[in-house]
Amino acid sequence: MIYLDNAATTFPKPQSVRRAASNAAMTAANPGRSGYDMALAASQQIYRCRVKAAEMFGADSPDNVIFTPGCTYSCNMVIKGILGSGGHAVVSDMEHNAVMRPLKALESRGVTFTAARVSENNDETLANFRDALKSGTKLVICTHASNVWGIRLPVERIAAMCREYGIPMMIDAAQSAGVLDINAKESGLDFVCMAGHKGLYGPMGTGILIAQKPELLSTIIEGGTGSSSMSLAMPELPPDRFESGTPNFTGIAALSAGLDFVKRIGTARIHEHEIKLLTALYDRLEKNSSVTLYTSRPDLRSSTGVLSFNVKNHDSEEVAAYLNRRAGIAVRAGLHCAPMAHAHFGTQSGGAVRAAPSYFTTSAEISALSRAIGDLTAGR
Repeated sequence: MIYLDNAATTFPKPQSVRRAASNAAMTAANPGRSGYDMALAASQQIYRCRVKAAEMFGADSPDNVIFTPGCTYSCNMVIKGILGSGGHAVVSDMEHNAVMRPLKALESRGVTFTAARVSENNDETLANFRDALKSGTKLVICTHASNVWGIRLPVERIAAMCREYGIPMMIDAAQSAGVLDINAKESGLDFVCMAGHKGLYGPMGTGILIAQKPELLSTIIEGGTGSSSMSLAMPELPPDRFESGTPNFTGIAALSAGLDFVKRIGTARIHEHEIKLLTALYDRLEKNSSVTLYTSRPDLRSSTGVLSFNVKNHDSEEVAAYLNRRAGIAVRAGLHCAPMAHAHFGTQSGGAVRAAPSYFTTSAEISALSRAIGDLTAGR
């Protein structure tokens, strides 16, 4: 199989990640709940992962690193934690349903939102975000990179604008964490939501929330933390305030190994590799008159490792099925849980075919995809 669905989850995982998961499953005790050696060792391993994440993503403190079951959960924590009592939000028109569905669910509580259109001109994008602000805006939300089109948004400039108005900002870094450099402190990002199982090469069921301003969040789940147990109220300080229940020790141990892998390779090297593959794919597909491309040629400055396209006279799901059946190539078709991003380019009715490489993808695999598309369009 040629796996090109890494925007959904990276595969394969590094050997070190698989080994860490196996070791944790064999040795884990409940971290933070007991004082015997095995439980203390588990707690220490989780804390080491917290320290690594704080250093990698520019958190003020390891305590500002919140472990979650995934990026969707992280997004919900911020959105419902800030907008639970109502208010207005500004989003981009490239957002994933991990952002849009929580906002929709909060409409009954008086929450409204305005979508700012993303342009290939960052000045225009910034102006559109500024124009969308209102007197009651309580949160600005922006995907760092579109999971459909690979378009990078100028999140640092939007964050600077938010600081002018005293409005907190959250970014969805599901597609960028581990691929692009992210420093919450230097960039003024108040909340960074990310998936552990994508560019960080960890397992499914893991996520991180960098909460630079945790005092702005109310809890959306309460329960045992192993601390302040005599009180029926949640602890006041992070991370305990936002980490109810037994932590996913096996997942966090494997995620820790994923962070080590990304640090060893380097985000710049990973990003360069993925963009090199996608520019080669783009150049080949552009020569095929039966293929529709929607974005400019990928580049390091404005793109991440995602390229979506369509084949004329073929439904996107049909193309994906053909690639799987005839060439053993795994891509994702359809709407990618991001109907707003598809509406941006008018593909909301049939979706698109998405190819997403990883650090482990080879040039030969990209060539195989372009040949298979050529066979399809030639009727072979």
